[in-house]
Amino acid sequence: MNEVEHSAADTAQSPEPFSLAVDAMGGDGGPEMVVAGLAIAADRHPGARVLLVGDEKRLRALLARHPKAAAICTIRHASAAVSMDMKPTAALRLKDSSLRVVMNAVAGGEATGVVSAGNSGAMLALAKIVIKTLPGISRPAMAAISPSMKGDVVMLDLGANVGCDWRNLVEFAVMGEAFAKAVLGLPAPTIGLLNVGAEELKGDEKLRQAADVLRDSPLAGQFHGFVEGHDITAGTTDIVVTDGFTGNVALKTGEGTMKMASGLFRQVFTSSLAGRLAYLLVRPALERMKDWLDPRRYNGAVFVGLNGVVVKSHGGTDAEGFASAVDVAMDMVTHHFNEGIRARLGNMSSLTTSRSLADAERQPVA
Repeated sequence: MNEVEHSAADTAQSPEPFSLAVDAMGGDGGPEMVVAGLAIAADRHPGARVLLVGDEKRLRALLARHPKAAAICTIRHASAAVSMDMKPTAALRLKDSSLRVVMNAVAGGEATGVVSAGNSGAMLALAKIVIKTLPGISRPAMAAISPSMKGDVVMLDLGANVGCDWRNLVEFAVMGEAFAKAVLGLPAPTIGLLNVGAEELKGDEKLRQAADVLRDSPLAGQFHGFVEGHDITAGTTDIVVTDGFTGNVALKTGEGTMKMASGLFRQVFTSSLAGRLAYLLVRPALERMKDWLDPRRYNGAVFVGLNGVVVKSHGGTDAEGFASAVDVAMDMVTHHFNEGIRARLGNMSSLTTSRSLADAERQPVA
């Protein structure tokens, strides 16, 4: 009996759900990158049980070359794959895609979380239809970790919701707090609402309403107030909450700035003999900075607010980056991320309900 078959036999005897269901067919690197990433993740999470979904023939051959990955994986065949350019509506009609199968595994309680490097739009659409949102959450959000001067910072929403109201922003704050606790290990992470200024009168009505609710909520002690764009990299708060339009612009601007800085450093240190000599002197410090800002460390955006853990790896990542996305998913599974959201929402439901009723009373009668 080979290692893959042995893993499958063990699974049949165990009532415990898989830790993760992994889409092997997503991303630019395909199954080769995914399996290599799982081999790295197996060293970090030896107790994990992974349902690996995709082309069975290809996966068996790959797992034979990666025994560490084979030790934690059980294969499930899927006859189709969602391409990176497929429209979400088309992906919803593809009933036996690897992405659909992993979503079904979580929805049916067979697995606790999903990891895929595939099509973001299709992934969100399938997650909302198949896994569905948590009770009390009106919209899921995309959250991710970014570097700052004081450590890591959680940002959300990063593009799942272009337009938001005050209730959405409050929910994002609740979900961001649970995420920072589970993944960053922060006992009481601080929260900021991204605004055009730090003063209380700045911003539009939805931001001021969200701030009022958070100041009166169980999160009041952790709520810093409004923060500005420079506060993200300064690390003023552990969590930055905003709508998906603003969050996506901030994310892409930050990524572009890091690429520009990297290019400028390269230009300075290669354009002359003096530059090359200077590089030799500062190389150890630059290597440390490169490791600190390595995008693979921050790979793994999370769709929070769903009835299961759903982690989106960057499509162009390598094995190390995919292993980082698995790390994020395993942290969320291990620390019971969704249970934290449910508990916090229960404590805040009366505040959000009373605010909603007050808003309704202020609406003119037709």
